[in-house]
Amino acid sequence: MERLVPLTKILMTLVVSVWAILLRDWVSLLVLVVVELGVLFVAGLLFKQHKAVLALTSFAVFLGLVQFIGSGDVTSAIVSGLRMLAMTLVFICLLATTKLQDLTAALVKQCKIPYEYAFMFTAALRFVPDFIAESHAVQEAQACRGLSLEGNFIKRIKSYVSVIQPLLLKSLGRSETMALSLELRGFGGPTHSFAASVGLKSMDYAVIAGLIVISLLLLIYI
Repeated sequence: MERLVPLTKILMTLVVSVWAILLRDWVSLLVLVVVELGVLFVAGLLFKQHKAVLALTSFAVFLGLVQFIGSGDVTSAIVSGLRMLAMTLVFICLLATTKLQDLTAALVKQCKIPYEYAFMFTAALRFVPDFIAESHAVQEAQACRGLSLEGNFIKRIKSYVSVIQPLLLKSLGRSETMALSLELRGFGGPTHSFAASVGLKSMDYAVIAGLIVISLLLLIYI
């Protein structure tokens, strides 16, 4: 996966997401999920990103339960959970093997997305791990001050207010610092330079050709 350029990984992510939408039976979706897990294993990401995989799997199970409660159809619930899992697992391959600056360069130079929008997308991805780490730090700090996050649902909601408030203040401070830094560096200028090389290689062409062939076969199958 790391040998592929960002554009190929972006196309792979989009194509697999479309496959997950087009597939309607749970057997095909299960095969797609197993293939994605196999790719993660071969790329050495399955165990490195096991927390993310478990979190996505838990959310898929939750989504399936919600679908089952709403419709009462077991098959529909399984399809909904597997479809969500198939559409999100592929993003682990993209984000875990691609530097954000390379992703920005590919979005701007090859996908022709305006630099401001590409930067906002990658900046949001960059701050997700920091936001999660800060939330844990705030919870630990509040726990040292005697805050308890246990009890019934209403008590836990009230307790989390003491966590959300300082977390929001920290996030606002970080955004203001980032905005000032971008302004000082002349963000929004007419020209941009990238050090990353995003040109397609032979392996990228082979992967793209494989995606096209599989997509055509899938359309015929459907």
